[in-house]
Amino acid sequence: MKKLFLLDAAGALLSAFLLGVVLVRLESFFGIPRSTLYFLAALPVVFAMYDFYCYYKVEGSLEKYLKGIAVVNLFYCGISLLMAFYHIEYFTIYGWVYIIVEIIIVMALALYELKVANAQTKNTKYE
Repeated sequence: MKKLFLLDAAGALLSAFLLGVVLVRLESFFGIPRSTLYFLAALPVVFAMYDFYCYYKVEGSLEKYLKGIAVVNLFYCGISLLMAFYHIEYFTIYGWVYIIVEIIIVMALALYELKVANAQTKNTKYE
């Protein structure tokens, strides 16, 4: 279960790099305003720090920490979508594709994290 934190951190750092570096350089292609890209890139950096903290420092029961990052990831998906609609007049089709694909990936990971955490909680209750 602990390795999920590393997977989440890797994904978060990839998102931060894509949003804060790659998409910023291609702002006109994706149509996502630079300020939005930097805002969205900052969030996964914080998530990655949380993931690394959980991986290296938290001992014992990890379910609540895993549920925490899963909920935050789902919240991030919502914020991403809200930002996309807020700036709808600027987004190109490529910007929409990027945001939707990222949301699908992050949601899938978050739902898996919740599933693992809930399964672990159920197993712990019966021990």
